[in-house]
Amino acid sequence: MLPLEVEEFLIYLQVEKGRSPLTISAYRRDLQRYVGFLEDRDCTMSCAQSSDVVAYATSLREAGLAASSVTRMLASVRNAHRWLTAEGVYKSDASLTVESPRLPEPLPKALSEEQVMLLLDSVEQAVISAGNDPFALRDRALLEVLYGTGTRVSEVCGMSFGDVDLEGALLRVMGKRSKERIVPLGRYAVRTLAAWIEDGRPQLVPRHWRSRDDADAIFLGSKGSRLTRQGVYLVLQKRALAAGLSPALISPHVLRHSCATHLLDNGADIRTVQEMLGHASVSTTQIYTKVATERLWQAYRDAHPRAAARPEFAEK
Repeated sequence: MLPLEVEEFLIYLQVEKGRSPLTISAYRRDLQRYVGFLEDRDCTMSCAQSSDVVAYATSLREAGLAASSVTRMLASVRNAHRWLTAEGVYKSDASLTVESPRLPEPLPKALSEEQVMLLLDSVEQAVISAGNDPFALRDRALLEVLYGTGTRVSEVCGMSFGDVDLEGALLRVMGKRSKERIVPLGRYAVRTLAAWIEDGRPQLVPRHWRSRDDADAIFLGSKGSRLTRQGVYLVLQKRALAAGLSPALISPHVLRHSCATHLLDNGADIRTVQEMLGHASVSTTQIYTKVATERLWQAYRDAHPRAAARPEFAEK
């Protein structure tokens, strides 16, 4: 049983913040564990001190929970204490000075250049085999744009005719927070886009457009409407299987990561990659340099006879 004021906090999350039932269930489990811990210490949330929250965090780590799980559980506790204090239910916030464990920064997943070429060669062969099949033409252009420009799936789905300059080999992209950027189109992207627009897209045009937005879309789905994010995901799964690759390896964001990683691997300037991907800060782009470094270390460990262990100075 949770205290009445904690139940009111959960109602606030559900009604006023619009949190999903799954999120509310997760909050409830986290707070029940926290309340149970406090009860074992003959304490309640209303009288808890920062030392109690620190002890709770320590107990979670000692239980062998992953840092991500500890961080989530402490976030539930912190949010509850903050709201109850702000509402005047509790006199002070016992979690205010308690820090969550620092999570290791995950490296983005990226395909190797060989895997990308296998994927692109496979869809190229599909176009050759199927002739002017509109889906093969669309999928080839879609993959070339995703990998060739590093655009986000939402940006590709939102592409309209006014955004594409095939003669100038440029693409106007509307990114996060409606921030516009110009991205170069490689010769493969230009060629496959031109073939899709000229030969493939007209075959998917419906008798009557559902909206002006659909009529202006570059990429169309099977029913003649603008291609959706889910539609792009299904295309990648289908083309990965056809190429003999695991569908679990490939997603629109993996192709974006692959584009950035391969650019840096081949000597591109990090500021240029930042601008191309639409990152607000270069620190976001710098994570791809870690991928390149890790690949270098892996190649060294796999091939060099004296690379059984990474030297200590490399960790500093």
